[in-house]
Amino acid sequence: MRTAAALLTCLLVACASGGGTMQSVDERVDSMMSAYAGDAPGAALLVVRDGEPLLRRGYGLADVGGRVPVTPGTNFRLASVSKQFTAAAIVLLAQDGALSLDDPVRKWLPSLPAAADGITLHHLLSHTSGLVDYEDVMPDHVDGQLHDADVLRLLEAQDRLYFAPGSDYRYSNSGYALLALVVGKASGRDFATFLRERIFGPLGMDGTVAFEDGVSTVAQRAYGHSDVDGAWVRTDQSSTSAVLGDGGIYSSIDDLAKWDAALHDDRLLSDASRRLAFTAHTPTGEADVDGYGYGWRIHDSGHGRLLWHSGETIGFRNVILRWPERRLTVVLLSNRNDPEPYALARRIAALYLEAP
Repeated sequence: MRTAAALLTCLLVACASGGGTMQSVDERVDSMMSAYAGDAPGAALLVVRDGEPLLRRGYGLADVGGRVPVTPGTNFRLASVSKQFTAAAIVLLAQDGALSLDDPVRKWLPSLPAAADGITLHHLLSHTSGLVDYEDVMPDHVDGQLHDADVLRLLEAQDRLYFAPGSDYRYSNSGYALLALVVGKASGRDFATFLRERIFGPLGMDGTVAFEDGVSTVAQRAYGHSDVDGAWVRTDQSSTSAVLGDGGIYSSIDDLAKWDAALHDDRLLSDASRRLAFTAHTPTGEADVDGYGYGWRIHDSGHGRLLWHSGETIGFRNVILRWPERRLTVVLLSNRNDPEPYALARRIAALYLEAP
């Protein structure tokens, strides 16, 4: 009898208040996402399994001042989630034979100082270059915004490294800004154009753009916000927001579903190229990261191999999680400074990974 009573209690606790039925997974997810709902900066959430969206919805506002709601087509600044596109551009050019991943970076950017002699494109991709962080050597006051070319100019004056190339790991926005410039040199097109013509256009990612103020626009744009003394204030751009290679791409969950699908086959990258990108080339010492690939963190999650990356910048917090062997992907994009969404995305993913 005690066992039956305990089972009845569990069933009553697990039931939704209306109709006495168990909460659906969608309802549980909506409850988990409730902090993003309402009249506040919001989020877009995508769950894809076997190429089919199990859940795609927006919460809250893309623009608080204009009271514009988030939809699955809202484009968020991806921040460092952009790095997987920068890496893919370099790997595509290697497939084309336009460059080699073993090329010295000074082959393409000869104005770098002698200290960079031992750095290859592979080192830049895997954060093992030892390059100085450009954020640490920026002027205290910047008129306008820095661009990738400005990062190069800053590094030209730094004839030193943190460590010998290939000997250690240190996450480097500098390296990915330089990779964007290499894409331009090797392809004969600027970085944004190359991405549009070789990745976004062929995949039908029509709303995705490496945003250049005065050159391109962002359709259905989410604006970044921060909580300042209990009020949401627009904090959409900083002095480094125009650097494209390390974090300047805008995209939506609908477009990222197309990107995810392309990473399961060879429509864009060959099997060999995807293996390179998804290989843990170096340990990082970071939590939930066994190693860094090319634009991806890699981790044995207990549910198989997890490929993931976060992106944090002023007013935006994002994450993409992919379990390729399970054919499950979760993307959570938000236009607010807090909270970081990784832990929440993992909890949402668990609902689907643990389902029978």
